This record gives sequence, C-alpha cells and structure tokens, in this order.
Amino acid sequence: MNSIYINGAWTKPVSGQTKAIENPATGEQVETVDYGGKEDALSAVKAASEAFESWSSKTVYERADYLRKLADAIRENSDELSKTLIQEVGKTQPESLGEINAGADQYEWYAEEVKRSSGDVIPHRLENRRHMTIRHPVGPVAAISPWNFPILLSARKLAPALAAGCTVINRPASQAPLTMIKIFNIMDEIGFPKGVVNLVVGNPGECSEVFVADDRIKKISFTGSLEVGQQLYVACASRMKKISLELGGHSPFIILPDVPVDHAADNAVFAKYRNMGQVCISASRFYVHHSMKSAFEQKVVEKVSRLKIGNGLEPTTDVGPLFEKKRVDDSLRLISDIKEKGGKILVGGKQPAGDKYSKGYFFEPTVATDINGDMQILKEEPFVPIMPIIGYETIEEVIRMANDTPYGLAAYAMTNNLKWATEIAEKIEAGIIGINDCSPAAAQCPFGGMKKSGVGREGWKQGLEGYYETKYISFGL
Repeated sequence: MNSIYINGAWTKPVSGQTKAIENPATGEQVETVDYGGKEDALSAVKAASEAFESWSSKTVYERADYLRKLADAIRENSDELSKTLIQEVGKTQPESLGEINAGADQYEWYAEEVKRSSGDVIPHRLENRRHMTIRHPVGPVAAISPWNFPILLSARKLAPALAAGCTVINRPASQAPLTMIKIFNIMDEIGFPKGVVNLVVGNPGECSEVFVADDRIKKISFTGSLEVGQQLYVACASRMKKISLELGGHSPFIILPDVPVDHAADNAVFAKYRNMGQVCISASRFYVHHSMKSAFEQKVVEKVSRLKIGNGLEPTTDVGPLFEKKRVDDSLRLISDIKEKGGKILVGGKQPAGDKYSKGYFFEPTVATDINGDMQILKEEPFVPIMPIIGYETIEEVIRMANDTPYGLAAYAMTNNLKWATEIAEKIEAGIIGINDCSPAAAQCPFGGMKKSGVGREGWKQGLEGYYETKYISFGL
C-alpha cells in the first residue's frame, strides 16, 4: 500500500522497503505498507518548504475552506475509517467512532478559530507613533504522532498548523499508519495544493533526524514518550528550533466521600478501561476515601467482571485487545511487582483463556488493592488496564499523594462539595483537570501538561498560537 505522499502525489520509498501491519485482536497481517526513511523525509521537507509561500499567502477564509471540507469528508467516511482503526489499533466500535469524530472536530474548530485570529493595535505614547502586531506562520512543520489515537493526535497538530498558514509533514506511528493513509487520500481528493500536506511512514530515527537537522523545518510537534520527547527537546534546543511536546502522564483519580459509591465505580471503570488504559490522560491511580474504599472495591470488581473482552469489530465488545505484545508483557510485569510487594489482585491479572484470545494481545481488565509507594505501578506511566486503588484520610493527604509524580498531564476528582472541588482544581499539578468529568478533552479546550508531561498546549486558541510568530510593527508618522 502506498504510504508516502509528497508534493501532491503518492510515491515509492527510495529504499524500496515495506512494513507489515498487524491486527492486535487476531495477530493476522492487515496490510503491507511502503516504509520510507531519510531520503523520503528530505523530499517531503523540500516539498513543504517550496509550498509554504503560496499556502501562507492564502487568506484565512481560503485555508478554512479546505479544513471545513476535510472535517465533513472525515465524518462522511467514518464507517470505513472506523473499520480500519479497529483493525490496526484494536479499539471498539464506539471508541473508534469517538476518535474519528473528535479528529473531525479539530479541523472544524480551527477552520472557524483562525478567522478570529488577529493581531492587536497597541496604544501609542507619542503622537507621531502607531504600534501594532500581526501574526506570521512559523513555517513548515513536522508533526510526529503516536499509535494510540492516530487520527485525533495527528489532527491536533495538522489542523492548527494548516489553519495558521504552515505546510506540514506528518510522520504517524510505523505500527499504525493505515487510518492516516486514508486521511491523506481524502486530502488528495479534496485537492490540497501540492506540497502543503505530506505524509511519510518510515523509520522514526531517520525521519526525526532530518526534521531536527534541516533548518527548513521551523517547528516540530511531537506526541509520545517522555524519553523520546526529551531527546527531541535537547536536539531542537541546540538549533533554536521551535517544539511542542505532549508526553507521558500518570493521572490521579480522586473520589471524595460525598459521592455515591455506585456512581463513583461507574466513572472509574470508564476512566480506566477506555482503550484498555492506553490513553495519555487515562486515570491510572485511584484514591478512595477510607470510609468507602471497601464498598468501592466491591462495586468496581462487579462491574469489571461483566466487561466483555473481544474483537472490536464485534458490536457487543466492551474492551478490545492491547495494542502489542509489549503492553501484555508490561501488564504481567506490573502485576507481578504488585504481588511481590504485598498488593492483592481483586479481579483479572492474566490473559483470558480460550481459542478466541490465543492469537491476539488480550488481557483481562484488572483491579488491584493494598498498593504502596514502592510499587512500579505508581512510579512509571502505566499504559495498561490495571486499576490500582489507594486509600486516604484527608484532602490534604490525597493532594500530596496525587502530586507525588514527575508527570502533570491530567487529573480527575469526583465530588459535589464546592470547597473540595475548588481546592483540588487549584492545588493539583496537572494541565487538565476533570471535576466529575472523565472525558474532558475537546477541540475548543486547551490540552497539555505541566512538569515532565510536556511543553505547550494543543486545542483552543493556544493550539493555534503555537504555529505563529508575532510581529511587532511601529509606524513613525
């Protein structure tokens, strides 16, 4: 399958290499795609650089029209995109359709927001001076996106960049490029000008090296692991290249004692097992007041036990497979560590038995208790379907525990007490805080983290500002 789109045309990689894409539910090969490298990345940079002047010169209304058409086309093709997304990532049908619509929302939002993006007239002190600012697109952008939300996380980068007048190169995750190939086919049908949008599925190290070293790329936007993000941050700093980073998370989920246990359990199960915990803002540490901890654990175990594990193409499936073998291995390793250090597994903790699950990367949704700070589940970002439950006594104690992490992407709390909600919102160190909201991400709202969870924000008007330079102009009269 063609997977390299440069200067308005599908092309073959210089190396001639290909890569097999696997269905995580069956272990079967879904497709074989072209697999590029350094030479293809350089060609994409050249195309994006040459197209920048004409694209940035278009009016915001012209660029917005392309984005609006793209949003509409994504929604119109949602059924086909959903099937592909399920096969390459392992999502359920509701999860895949949710991601597709959220991706379309990004293009729609920036088609409108860019029309309200303007400079300022600044009051003058001297009678013969006038001051103003205007916005200037930063230039060609390299957008590097991960496998867990291939459509949405690419859209968070491509939509504001294109709206601002930047040309783009998207390098999606090598293991899950199929939906983005379809998105670029849609872009081709819409008729984006040559060189404005470019796709390179290829070697991560080779492509990133080109994006960092080539001065024609003015900004890199990356979503992925902390380790890779730090490497890119250092590399870009040495070249004074702009970068935005959305990195790891370890999100606390705080349940205050005024919340009904059943309601808290429903929300906790949704927050933890959406996409089997493979979400950067997935709730990953569950703090429950001692007065309700036992009852909460009982309710959660009941609800988790009823979740149906299966292939996402089956409409009755509640939770699908993990994405790859590494996720299964990580789950087993963390569970072993919990047991060795005194924790208990209340439900799950193993791969499901049966022929139906033998070839895929399936794992039982797991609930663990008697968790302590020595366990790895509290030290590393757990991209796994394990719900660790920790008791607490006071709100001061739980805020301290929630902040005891180098990450600060998202946090959640459930309470109807305004004082508690305000204290948590103000004191928790996270860029996204959901109070009685387990799914706070939206195109019109800022998305990003504090501490080691990233640099910059996507979404809202801040997402657009990240692709602009501000020019200050002073007129002498």
